[in-house]
Amino acid sequence: MFENVKMSNMTWQEFAKRKDDVIILPIGATEQHGPHLPLCVDTVIAEQFAYRIAEKINGVVAPTLSYGYKSKPLSGGGPLFPGTIDLNGLTLQNLVLDLIDEFVKDGFKKIYLFSAHFENEAFLVEAMDIASNKHGDSVQILLTNWWDPMSPDTIDKIFTEVPFPGWALEHAAVTETSLMMYFKPELVNEKAIIDMENATPGTYYRYPIEKDIVPASGVLASAKSSSPEKGKIIVEDSIANILKIIDKAFK
Repeated sequence: MFENVKMSNMTWQEFAKRKDDVIILPIGATEQHGPHLPLCVDTVIAEQFAYRIAEKINGVVAPTLSYGYKSKPLSGGGPLFPGTIDLNGLTLQNLVLDLIDEFVKDGFKKIYLFSAHFENEAFLVEAMDIASNKHGDSVQILLTNWWDPMSPDTIDKIFTEVPFPGWALEHAAVTETSLMMYFKPELVNEKAIIDMENATPGTYYRYPIEKDIVPASGVLASAKSSSPEKGKIIVEDSIANILKIIDKAFK
């Protein structure tokens, strides 16, 4: 499935012919997502969105970047859990900048970064800014995630049993769990889903990180009421709005 959009499946000659198309770099993370979801959640979500978008715009999907910047304690648990493998901000920035430079060297002028990890944004924008200053107006670079393009009324459709806790606490909760149920149901342990009270939103940062500031499960808000049907609603709505963004960005 989606094999025709994957750069890694192409020969170099096939890839060279696609330089006028949009190349998509999915960017995720490797971090804990509670007892019911795997460490690859952000990576799976990034690449599954990228594949579907690429099919609709005749784009090319580059191999997924599976590591991201450190999550904060109350937007992902921070580095308190085994299996959370982080990059320093400058490392992520330089890695993405190198990849943009390589895409440009191969002739691509329309580069789309799709991130599914909350904390990546500032470092990706910095890489875009540096690359844009280097390559000029002939190269267009776009960054989106999947949550900001969601229509407001979609939030009401998704949070039918539990209130929306805000995006920082919506970690391993209803939206990510529903997306994984839709994309990769075999990776979701539904029996381990916790019905819990939301963590208290953070109002400060302290290092060393206070180990008791994050629930022991690593989950920040309840995933109760998650479903593949809700995942599909999120995907269809977000992609419809992302396609409008792409059309405007790459005219």
